[in-house]
Amino acid sequence: MKLHELAPAAGSKKTRTRRGRGLGSGLGKTAGRGQKGQNSRSGGGVRSGFEGGQMPLYRRLPKRGFKNVFAKEYAEVNISQLNRFEDGATVDPVALIEMGILKNVRDGIRILGNGTLEKKLTVIANGFTKTAEEKIVAAGGKVEVI
Repeated sequence: MKLHELAPAAGSKKTRTRRGRGLGSGLGKTAGRGQKGQNSRSGGGVRSGFEGGQMPLYRRLPKRGFKNVFAKEYAEVNISQLNRFEDGATVDPVALIEMGILKNVRDGIRILGNGTLEKKLTVIANGFTKTAEEKIVAAGGKVEVI
């Protein structure tokens, strides 16, 4: 086989149907839209979720819960994840992103007390749980709240 003999498998390349290109094309005149009506017009059709005037599903279902738009969403980091840092290092939001522990800081960082800490670290964050704070201090480190 030579380069000029290469070709795709027969039937693997299907040509796109061109609508509205004459009566002989099979999809001419009304281009598969039928006669008259909302869907035959350009820009016609109904919005998503519209059920022909019937009360739509999203309005028939009861409302549930409450979303506080002012709530702060903290990025959470467990104590066990901080063991990746070297002994005596300063752990702040920038260091956590560089190390790949966090991708997005959101409204701040909160350190959780899950796991154990073997390194002496200075941790700078927006919030700490009591157990996290105790474990950092017990390991010889320092806690700083931003």
